Amino acid sequence: MKRTAQSTIEGLQTALAAEHAAIYGYGIVGARLHGTQQQAARNMWAAHRTKRDKLIGFISALGTKPVAAAAAYKLPVQVTSARTAAQLGAVIEDGMVTAYLGLAGADDPKLRRFAALAMQEATTRGVRWRGSAPATAFPGLATTALEPLPEQ
Repeated sequence: MKRTAQSTIEGLQTALAAEHAAIYGYGIVGARLHGTQQQAARNMWAAHRTKRDKLIGFISALGTKPVAAAAAYKLPVQVTSARTAAQLGAVIEDGMVTAYLGLAGADDPKLRRFAALAMQEATTRGVRWRGSAPATAFPGLATTALEPLPEQ
């Protein structure tokens, strides 16, 4: 089944909005870290900026205006220490998996690959912050989304 151009644009905009939020969140994460952890946060921040820029390019190429970043975001974790900074990093990355899922079924193989790699990278970064593998195959995705639909 082919996706409409509108659903592809919506998927791109959702991923872009998540990247904007991740960039903001990593500014908070990095502020509470030191040494190699802070450098890791900087590297992840840069990776999200690169993904953001690519998404803006994809959206612009489709003749649509990319969604703008908000001035501030409500964070799901109150960051007061290196431990809570790592928790926020893990939550951010779990959310990225969900945000890119809408592009995984895009008609364009380039977008599918981009989304699949973005989800893989986010999962890897989440493991780094969490210190262990995620509890589910698709971190950040509601378990009900994985349940089969009832037979019609």
